[in-house]
Amino acid sequence: VRNHQPAGMWQIMPVTAGSMGLRVDGRYDGRLDVPAAANAVMKLLKQYHDQFNDWRVADYAYNAGEFSVRKIIQKHGMPAAEPVIPRWPVRGVTREHLTKLLAIACVVREPARFDVSLPTLADEQQLVQVKITHSMPIAQAAGHAGMSVDTLKNLNAAFRSDMIDTDAASYLLLPASHVQQFRNALREQPQTTSADDRRSDTVSMMAVASPPATRAQRKTHTVRPGDSLWQIARDYSVNVVQLQRWNHLRGNTLKLGQVLQVSETN
Repeated sequence: VRNHQPAGMWQIMPVTAGSMGLRVDGRYDGRLDVPAAANAVMKLLKQYHDQFNDWRVADYAYNAGEFSVRKIIQKHGMPAAEPVIPRWPVRGVTREHLTKLLAIACVVREPARFDVSLPTLADEQQLVQVKITHSMPIAQAAGHAGMSVDTLKNLNAAFRSDMIDTDAASYLLLPASHVQQFRNALREQPQTTSADDRRSDTVSMMAVASPPATRAQRKTHTVRPGDSLWQIARDYSVNVVQLQRWNHLRGNTLKLGQVLQVSETN
């Protein structure tokens, strides 16, 4: 993935990813982390809708940038309800983005009207977000899950190397039919006296595990030089959205010495 190119199902630019709290570097690209990227995009779209109170304008802001949309509003005002596609001087790709989005919404809302059968997945094919407690090679994780390395990589494309790095993301996406095998394989690993192997191998499905005991006692975090909201979220096994909500933050800017609440309870 080139640093200056959009990536992932949401086609997020690197600079935008940073402002959304998504990590992008040579080892991990949060734009390719489906749960993390989707949560970040939904939060951004809600923010745009709260500002503009019009989903069409929110989509334009997502595609063309908030600054560009504000300039258009200053010059032309908010768009009328009709036509549905605003007559705004935007790029063709921005107008097409909204047109396609509205078209897809129509098909999803009334599939029979368009002679479409929406696909469904059997329960065993549903993807499950599985908590992991320590880093491991992708090949090892694939073996634990009874899957090919390529399949596991495709489902967890955010990991850019051959390692699953829990400092970047502490979960994997697995088909539901492979989760129990993965859990069993972790439990059957021989125990050693090394620091890494003394960590718990417990994996929980669709739930966030409790932080380590040393973290559990700490309900707040004081911002230090080099801290970022993303890294603090990783350190305390929470997500950026939770930190922003608990601390009434509207963005990702932190101040040295700022005390952040890092758990839901006091």
